[in-house]
Amino acid sequence: MKNVLLLLCSALVVYVAPMVVLAADVYQITAQGAISPPVSQFISDSIKKAADNRAEALIVLLDTPGGLDTSMREIVKTIMDASVPVIVYVYPSGARAASAGAIILIASHVAAMAPGTNVGAAHPVSVGGGKPDKEMMAKVVHDAEAYAKSLAAKRGRNVEWAAKAVTESVSVTANEALDARVIDVMATSVDDLLAKVDGRTVEVGDRKIVLTTKGAKVIPLATPFKYRFLAFMSDPNVAYLLMMIGFYGILFEIYSPGAVFPGVIGGISLILAFYAFQTIPISYAGLSLILLGIVFFVLELKVASYGLLSIAGMVSIVIGSIMLIDLPSTWLSISWQSIFAVALLTIIFFVLVLSYAVKAQLSKVRTGTEGLLGEIGEAKSDLLPEGKVFIHGELWKARSESPVSEGERVVVTAVEGMTVKVRKA
Repeated sequence: MKNVLLLLCSALVVYVAPMVVLAADVYQITAQGAISPPVSQFISDSIKKAADNRAEALIVLLDTPGGLDTSMREIVKTIMDASVPVIVYVYPSGARAASAGAIILIASHVAAMAPGTNVGAAHPVSVGGGKPDKEMMAKVVHDAEAYAKSLAAKRGRNVEWAAKAVTESVSVTANEALDARVIDVMATSVDDLLAKVDGRTVEVGDRKIVLTTKGAKVIPLATPFKYRFLAFMSDPNVAYLLMMIGFYGILFEIYSPGAVFPGVIGGISLILAFYAFQTIPISYAGLSLILLGIVFFVLELKVASYGLLSIAGMVSIVIGSIMLIDLPSTWLSISWQSIFAVALLTIIFFVLVLSYAVKAQLSKVRTGTEGLLGEIGEAKSDLLPEGKVFIHGELWKARSESPVSEGERVVVTAVEGMTVKVRKA
């Protein structure tokens, strides 16, 4: 009897076990804003964490206007080498995967979009000021086109559209992308996405994996403070403001030695700005114009130019700011609000703050023997020609070329050792 029961239990387990398949956890991260080195590192770390914890997949909620080619390629390489499926989901409605974001979407194991989103406009642009050489730009475009086509072919997506997105800056809606086989799924929410990709077979490395995502637990991974801070520093407007604060802080410390605080703030701001400029290609011509503008303002304090140097400095700083990142209408441009704020602060800084510092340096010495010159005192005895005077709260031996009576006011004209020369006030 025992053997029969054991046999029946074993049969039941064999029959029921395949029906009870619990989906593993699905990790989820958000990549918003420009594609930059901090974003690239965050995505890379998240893929590694998902793989180490044996997650079913990693969902990347993407909303980006584009970004740096180097950072985009790092993300693509990480996705291609990942040991866990990466689902890139352009979400929520109103989001976009433009420029570098379009290439990342094409490279994903599963490409998905929410209604009301768009993808495309992946034509490469040159940064750093000045018009690029036509032949060199053509090479860049052809390289980007071949890159997009190879990724689309690898994932079985529309190769022709991928090429047009690069060469013609084609952009499509979520519905159009689904019809054109640019993406695999259109979903209204993360739960809807998980239900629609369930059972889909994806190629991860040299393996084929069947996704089991329906009803899976979604574990959001928060962006670490380090990456949020570095991404904030990489914003062109923030980097620009930090650079100007750094220049002014160092300059104020030079004009007013010992203040310490402006010098410390200036040094830290410049270091942070230089970090940002490593990730944001800048125009050195624009940077030179900004420095020249600061020189003009400094000279205004030394030379009587009747405001001409100030005007020249303002024009130089504004033009240099516009040229610093010469890429209007993109995420890399510096806003007019930032330029206006810097111009206004520059006027206030040089006209008020530095003028006070210069006046303090040129003002009369108030300590030591030099501080006695011109001071008013009172004769405590008759000066015929020598006597005693009370100056600066002290009793001094004094000599006068003309007689001075006790109680009369006197002015110090010279200091000779421990004797002051005075005259009637």
